[in-house]
Amino acid sequence: MRLDDEQESSNFEIQEGGRGGFGGGGGGLGGGLGMLLPLIGSRFGCGGIAVVLVIMVVMGMNPLSLVGGGGQQPVQTQRPANSELTDIQRTSLKVLGSTERRWTDIFKAEGLTYEPPTLVFYSQNGQSGCGAAQSAMGPFYCPADHRIYLDTDFFREMETRFNAPGDFPIGYIIAHEVGHHIQTVTGISDKVRQAQRRASEAEGNALQVKMELQADCYAGVWANRDTNLMEAGDLEEGMRAAEAIGDDTLQKAAGQRPVPESFTHGTSAQRMEWLRRGLNSGDPAQCDTFAS
Repeated sequence: MRLDDEQESSNFEIQEGGRGGFGGGGGGLGGGLGMLLPLIGSRFGCGGIAVVLVIMVVMGMNPLSLVGGGGQQPVQTQRPANSELTDIQRTSLKVLGSTERRWTDIFKAEGLTYEPPTLVFYSQNGQSGCGAAQSAMGPFYCPADHRIYLDTDFFREMETRFNAPGDFPIGYIIAHEVGHHIQTVTGISDKVRQAQRRASEAEGNALQVKMELQADCYAGVWANRDTNLMEAGDLEEGMRAAEAIGDDTLQKAAGQRPVPESFTHGTSAQRMEWLRRGLNSGDPAQCDTFAS
């Protein structure tokens, strides 16, 4: 991606001091597993909890570490100068800045004002408005505080473990989480959550798949609207990333037989299809996964 001249977003925070456990300001988060797994469950369903735990075992991590433990430290939030950021953080902020400009244009065309999310960098453990932030969860968006939480080590994992190198996967992942912000500010997320409360687990998971595929499509819309960033090979990098994080591919990698009823993000083929649809159309109206 051509990011050298792209303006970095100023909407970011960095959390530090949470490596010793589930820290938190004031009285602390506490609860460890009691807070983390409900957050995973609310976003991915019960099947998602199982997949996260299995992935932790495969990666050599102890799932019991999610319970927390001694040495809890408060999470401190700071706003360093952009010159003090790491390369991966600056790249992430350039992508975020690009999404801000593109979605501002899209909202303005509809007579609306776009309020962008804040990107929060943390390492290993952090705190969000939705509960604990844990690197094993991967990047996620919290609708309660309109923030995207990101442990940048995830991008190294995309390259080494998921064989999805390159800078476009960084753009895709961040733009996907911005897609969840779009769903929140437009009211789509609330409608889905209400429907999920009335649904069975399998039905709720199916609705979550539609949410995730729409966010993939929105990521494609962003890339289409900012074609000056795209270089040869970026499309292929994006497709490899979408394929690598499909539910069926992840379950197979964890030694499981894919169970469609447990899917919460969609198959590799579905994720590639909806990312491509956004890339080809550049039109958010073409991202109505709920009507398909």
